[in-house]
Amino acid sequence: MLQRLALAGVTATVMALSFALAQAASPNGVKTLDPPGAIKAEGTWSLGARAGDFIFVAGMQGIDPATNRLVQDPQARIRQALLNIGLIAQSEGASLQDCVRLTVYVSDLRRFAPMVDKAQAEIWAKPPYPPRTMVEVQRLFDDDIVEIDSVLRPAAKVTMIGGRSIQRHVCLWPLADIQLSPGNVPFQGEVKRPLSKLSLIGLDE
Repeated sequence: MLQRLALAGVTATVMALSFALAQAASPNGVKTLDPPGAIKAEGTWSLGARAGDFIFVAGMQGIDPATNRLVQDPQARIRQALLNIGLIAQSEGASLQDCVRLTVYVSDLRRFAPMVDKAQAEIWAKPPYPPRTMVEVQRLFDDDIVEIDSVLRPAAKVTMIGGRSIQRHVCLWPLADIQLSPGNVPFQGEVKRPLSKLSLIGLDE
């Protein structure tokens, strides 16, 4: 009986470890993004990836996620392309306001550049706007008018719970993972730069 229980325990442990490994990120720590409600990626590409503090989103077209078809109106299509970026970013706790790089490809610069400006002004509402490169290309996939790829970096929120109370601190160290260990004090703040190791010991209010 004990042998059966031990064998069952080992089997359960192996299954749990196998499941955990299956759900883990790639060996280099890159997480592929495919959030619910986003457009469908068909072929040998992914919608986006999270690598450390950065989110990289593939070139987005103005496809309506509900139908997986291009929006007909040119202005609305350009706006939809930006919204598609925002939806993928949102799955990682980011928004278009966290965008640090936009590359916009259009089939007709003179015609569509003003529409891109208008869509951005509506969505961002006010400066600052992200750095942007806009280029005219001879042809886009599906003979489309626009495709936009992007890089985002959300502000990291950190909360540590412990015996003492530190209300808010801003971390400015040029570091990238936060490691917790016994004795860390409570912390709540916004990380302004990439973190690698953060040790909070002996801090007071």
